[in-house]
Amino acid sequence: MFTDLHRDAIVADTHNDLLMAVSARPPDRWASFFRERWLPQLRAGGVDVQVLPVFIDDQYRPEGALRQTLRMIECAHVIAEGNPDEVGICLDGRQIDETVALGKIALVIALESMPGVDASVELIPTLHRLGVRVASIAHWGRTPLADGSGQDATGSRLTSDGVAALAEMERLGMVFDISHLSASGVAHVLELATRPVIATHSSARSLRDHHRNLTDDQLRAVAANGGVVCVNFLAAFLAEKPEGYTIERLADHILHIAGVTGIDHVGLGPDFIREVMIDLTPPCCEDQSVSGLDALASVPGLDGPSGMPLVTEELVRRGLGEDEIRKILGGNVMRLFRAEMGRPSPAEPQAAP
Repeated sequence: MFTDLHRDAIVADTHNDLLMAVSARPPDRWASFFRERWLPQLRAGGVDVQVLPVFIDDQYRPEGALRQTLRMIECAHVIAEGNPDEVGICLDGRQIDETVALGKIALVIALESMPGVDASVELIPTLHRLGVRVASIAHWGRTPLADGSGQDATGSRLTSDGVAALAEMERLGMVFDISHLSASGVAHVLELATRPVIATHSSARSLRDHHRNLTDDQLRAVAANGGVVCVNFLAAFLAEKPEGYTIERLADHILHIAGVTGIDHVGLGPDFIREVMIDLTPPCCEDQSVSGLDALASVPGLDGPSGMPLVTEELVRRGLGEDEIRKILGGNVMRLFRAEMGRPSPAEPQAAP
């Protein structure tokens, strides 16, 4: 039965912006708000590993970007400290395995773009010390490190600081995230990368022609690099029109990517943004679009983490085997995290055998 498979499998969600909603509360409410609002949803969805991106809204850029970055990282730690029997911040694959084995949800801190860093690549080790283990270097637009996918027409590659950031992340054991990066930037990263990368929330461009999705050539390149592409559930990235906002269409993206990359290189990056957008948008403001896309549109039943078992149900219906489904739900992401996340840097030597 699909519910037993879902419950028994490791389920990894590589992109949920819940930190934005939690950190908007007073600090003394961070732990309790997470426990009351988000923990029940994660438990209902069977989520075992939750990547928590730190995304900095425009209102904080540029002057307050680093301060807000640090505030959101602190929020993640407060969530864990205030709910020690339920969740734990994890710095490497071993800690994730141990946390999940205890029945807790493993939390991994990530950066979605680096507006708090910009060209100050020397700050990346500081953020690593604070627990960041996954990071991207651009969002929709231009940064001092690279262009986002919304700037594809420029044809630009990583800047010299972007190249330095990639090298520093590889040295530290921070997994490089190519989601949101421009097409030329993705090609540049895969040309330079010596370690596998991840796309934390990107779908298939051949099924939905949007710059935020990855082409088949890009998918094949990520697979050749040893990386993992985690499918975005955001309805507008799955289909152009509302009639395509279905669980079947989501499965189409998952199966297409698996068909191009091989079953070992696909995961899930839902990007459950609907509740966050509703939570943070003042009543005065009706426009909740993101770059012309309806951010509130969602696949029925998949507007939040509690709907995750529906994905397993649909994959079973499509005829995938149990081992294949386990890989998609989280096995592939865990393989990557175990191998790449938190590898010792020169400043953190391994203990003598």
